[in-house]
Amino acid sequence: MEGTNQQCMILRVLVLILTCNILIAFSAATDTKRFHFNLEWEEVTRLCHTKSLLTVNGEYPGPTIAVHEGDHVEVKVTNRITKNTTIHWHGIRQYRTAWADGPAYITQCPIKGGQTYTYNFSVADQRGTLFWHAHFSWQRASVHGAFIIYPRLPYPFSPKIEAEIPIIFGEWWNADVDAVEGEMIYGGGPNSSDAYTINGLPGPLYPCSAKDTFIQAVEPGKTYLLRIINAALNDELFFAVANHSLKVVEIDAAYTKPFSTPAIMIAPGQTTNVLLQTNRAPDPSGMFPMAAAPYLTSVFPFDNSTTLGFLKYKGPNSSDRRTEPSVVVPNLPKMTDTTFATKFADKLRSLATPQYPCRVPKAIDRRVITTISLNLQDCPPNRTCKGYTGKQFFASMNNQSFVRPLMSILEGHYKNLTASKMLTSTFPERPPKVFDFTGVDPLTENMNTEFGSKLLVVPFGTNLEIVLQDTSFLNPENHPIHVHGHNFFIVGRGFGNYDANVHPAGYNLVDPPERNTVAVPAGGWAAIRLKADNPGAWFIHCHLEEHTTWGLAMAFIVRNGPGPSQVLLPPPDDLPSC
Repeated sequence: MEGTNQQCMILRVLVLILTCNILIAFSAATDTKRFHFNLEWEEVTRLCHTKSLLTVNGEYPGPTIAVHEGDHVEVKVTNRITKNTTIHWHGIRQYRTAWADGPAYITQCPIKGGQTYTYNFSVADQRGTLFWHAHFSWQRASVHGAFIIYPRLPYPFSPKIEAEIPIIFGEWWNADVDAVEGEMIYGGGPNSSDAYTINGLPGPLYPCSAKDTFIQAVEPGKTYLLRIINAALNDELFFAVANHSLKVVEIDAAYTKPFSTPAIMIAPGQTTNVLLQTNRAPDPSGMFPMAAAPYLTSVFPFDNSTTLGFLKYKGPNSSDRRTEPSVVVPNLPKMTDTTFATKFADKLRSLATPQYPCRVPKAIDRRVITTISLNLQDCPPNRTCKGYTGKQFFASMNNQSFVRPLMSILEGHYKNLTASKMLTSTFPERPPKVFDFTGVDPLTENMNTEFGSKLLVVPFGTNLEIVLQDTSFLNPENHPIHVHGHNFFIVGRGFGNYDANVHPAGYNLVDPPERNTVAVPAGGWAAIRLKADNPGAWFIHCHLEEHTTWGLAMAFIVRNGPGPSQVLLPPPDDLPSC
């Protein structure tokens, strides 16, 4: 009997081991996460104004998508309004699945009212904080939400995290956002937003908004991970928590060498993960204010206001406190503090460890130098224009103002359509005219831009460098440039004019920051490098929505590679038609 019992015990142990192996294998295998988005109107009140707000599932901001590294994702989007829409998964590489990237007329035709489209993609070799947003017209003003990818391995930083807190910055207009955008057809600029928001709430510094304030309860003596997302349409923002230091550990879903800072600068389209330690003694209110306010590099009208939320320290009498909390955040930079913004950007470095290597291309096959400009266009005959001196505002890259075609560029590329004269592989790889880009008089010097959809076409595997050169036309400005379908490395940046004979010698090719959106310095330049190893059609554009509307954008094609796993997958059956 004793031997039989021992054999039974051994069998049970073997079964347990086998069962555990199956569970481990199952948990490590690719999982499919399914979501359903309904695009619909919802009555929302902010700043004493109630309006119909475009939302996903009636939520503002929209629902958080949380998946694990390696998961497959299916998001069924049903458009329940009469207007067109698309959804973009900002920062997801979409390897071979460009059909799911989302920008209207670049990778798909819009989802029409009453129609449904399912976005299918995987999140291989990506982890961290990203976000999703509408990519049609100005719909992302309210149609956006967090996209969190939990890593397979433990975080490469310490200490232990008590909780993770998404913080999404946005903008609120009392007016209808479509009407705000519609005013731009007359050649002028849009009206500024009426408030900034933290997780959809403006905070107590705005009218009627004390009840609409983000308050996060925290335990003293703990460490929290803040997942910070700038979903604002037209403003770069400074963010700080009063009397607390922030330790940056990730940007755009790429780990960084950790460093502490009193505040961060975050551009539209960027994400930043920071660690916050609740190691301060609160005042009698038990609250510390957190604030986001604009980083100003423009002479154009802007929303000169501050959104405020609070960290609420838990304590024995926290629910009984009656003291009004402070609304002062002394460590928030002044809105024109370019010195802080520059030093902050200079501290960002890739983690560059054996586990998380920095795969920056050391050598390049191709260098594209493009100006990023605002332009003042002559007003057409028999029209009234509301831009400066009665002209029209536009924007351009290498004096090409991007016009979305009436078809999907990706579909045209896939089907090898040549009917559209606008879709040509003739995007200029150098500025059409060389001059003192950042030294010209902003108001007396100008170039009328050209209009079209000229494409940059590169072979699969190209090590590509793109130099983004700001100009002084109208106004030198900090432009957040987003690249779809690829992460890139910011190998160099500076002020003034880029010099191909001088500046490459100072590039960081060891641990440059890896991003999907770069804030090009006002009156300066940034050089980015990427490996064009994702076949498809991809959008490059300014993430200031007014600038994209004016045409500060381009598209590029990455051709199929030689191997079967290096080609664009066929389009899905439910791909919308134009």
